[in-house]
Amino acid sequence: MFTSQTTTQSHTTCPCATDSRCWTAHVVADHSEQGWVRLCNGVVVFDDHYYLTPDGHSEPIPVAA
Repeated sequence: MFTSQTTTQSHTTCPCATDSRCWTAHVVADHSEQGWVRLCNGVVVFDDHYYLTPDGHSEPIPVAA
């Protein structure tokens, strides 16, 4: 699965924010009406298919994902 993981309160795994597929984590705060959601690892995914990591790194989500 993922090499770097964190455990959330519900005992499910969450890919680390530095993982190459960090944007696949589950949603913990849905603000889709504003165009974004926050994932369990602190990554914010925007509806324009970009994500922002907690350290300020931003990238597009790969199309083949």
